[in-house]
Amino acid sequence: MRDQEAADPTGPTREGQRLSTRETAELLGVKPETVYAYVSRGQLTSRRASGGRGSTFDAEEVTALARRNRRESDRGTGPGGSGDLSVPTRLTLIDKDRYYFRGVDATELAVHHSYEEVAEWLWTGELRPGVTFTAPKTSVAAARRAIAALPEHSAPVDRLRVVAIAAAAEDPLRFDLSEEAVLGTARTLIPTLVTALPPVLRTHRDSGPLAHRLWARLTGRSPDEASLRALDTALGLLADHDLAASTLAVRVAASARAHTYAAVSAGLGVLEGPLHGAASELAHRLLLDVLDRGTAVPVIADELRAGRRVPGLGHRLYPGEDPRARALFTLLEDVPGAAPALAAARDIEATTARHAPLHANVDLALAVLTTASGMPASAGETIFAVARTAGWIAHAQEEYGERPLRMRPSGQYVGVRPPQPLPR
Repeated sequence: MRDQEAADPTGPTREGQRLSTRETAELLGVKPETVYAYVSRGQLTSRRASGGRGSTFDAEEVTALARRNRRESDRGTGPGGSGDLSVPTRLTLIDKDRYYFRGVDATELAVHHSYEEVAEWLWTGELRPGVTFTAPKTSVAAARRAIAALPEHSAPVDRLRVVAIAAAAEDPLRFDLSEEAVLGTARTLIPTLVTALPPVLRTHRDSGPLAHRLWARLTGRSPDEASLRALDTALGLLADHDLAASTLAVRVAASARAHTYAAVSAGLGVLEGPLHGAASELAHRLLLDVLDRGTAVPVIADELRAGRRVPGLGHRLYPGEDPRARALFTLLEDVPGAAPALAAARDIEATTARHAPLHANVDLALAVLTTASGMPASAGETIFAVARTAGWIAHAQEEYGERPLRMRPSGQYVGVRPPQPLPR
């Protein structure tokens, strides 16, 4: 056993031992940039090295992560694994610093086409120029009554879940999982999610492009063309992103043959986690803090001192730039009044780069949009949820064509071995 431990690079380490970035990368078998990606998503904690140059990492924490990664690799559930969590899909491919919807560059698709057109492409593989979605009046009325019964402080995702449930109750065909029926649900559920929300802007319409209708639910400011285009593009950029946690939940529900509304509800439940849909709200608040204090230096220092990762930076799937952030930042340069928020975002990225080479992700770009548009911090979560519903339904539709209940991984029991005496 001692010989095996000596040969094991993830073997025992001295308590309190610190590792450099290079040593950490070697132990994990990754590039140094990936080490900081682990930090950004809370899997490792770093500390400034003595003298202020570079970062150090706790050896025991690094060793535990290396062992966990190795176990996942052995089970085929880690990156590149071939176990139960590897799900064949024809929808989204993430490759290096780009991503594709059905083989087409997703950023190009979102920039040149409306959200509704992007959704149709995901669902059918066909573009329908000028397509719009209409919400049934009965569904909207039922959803508004349900929302009115919620406490005033209810979060956006709380309201959207209630809308989905109310819309399901109004649809007698919800259990029809044929392709035609699912597409029909998709084209009515998404506009219902938006139209049922109480408007903030006095002059608004409940018809026309979805981005226009959503804008009126997020801010009391009158929109300009550049801002509406940025919001519409943000919806398209966020429509799908492979098997994110919420999307996996949707596929599990669809595998059990839950109807489309229920599958979307499963996604909304997972989305509310602070590490998923709510991440843009944290970035929004950080951005406001930087704007208020005039510089990112004390704000980032406070985040690091508290041991928190800086929101809006880094992404586990993109070692370089997040292509969604890059596309959205470009459009935001044309939005009137967005310059201060854009400058603050760049300040956050540049200041944090002194500690870790992390790039801005789509949450920070979304925070610039919501801040510049006078939207509340929770608006980014609403945008994310509405946008991702298109992808969720595409994945549910794909899963309905697979063997039922195939999303059933086996548990690895690590408890006490039976038989045990009956407890008194």
